[in-house]
Amino acid sequence: MPRVDFYILADPSPERLRRAACRVAEKAWQMGHQVYITTSSAAASARMDELLWTYRADSFLPHGRYPVEQGEDLPVLVGDGDAPAEWGDVLINLAPAVPDFHARFQRVADFVSGQEDSRREGRQRFRFYREQGYDVESHKI
Repeated sequence: MPRVDFYILADPSPERLRRAACRVAEKAWQMGHQVYITTSSAAASARMDELLWTYRADSFLPHGRYPVEQGEDLPVLVGDGDAPAEWGDVLINLAPAVPDFHARFQRVADFVSGQEDSRREGRQRFRFYREQGYDVESHKI
């Protein structure tokens, strides 16, 4: 059963939300975890992929888009579909709904921006996790 952390941002900016997700991904990677970042679309995945290359000038976060080329072994993947079957460490959810595969992960980091749509969708995801009996914690950023 995964542990779920909600990161609630007062800032309505989607860019701020993605940067916060980058920091969580970087911290998880530094702790030796595999990270899968799920988004709502191919375009959102492309934006997240680009941001992972540029969000900090003094760091490097090895990552790629899922699915990866055969033989590639990357600790952080970004995608907008199903997650790699063999992964089970950290899921970062940037999609509006709870991914069907969320229960395969040990930890789920879910992000909510200050936009009304994001807050409404976040409340629905929060209720879902609670109804499943998951340990849910909220962090205001």
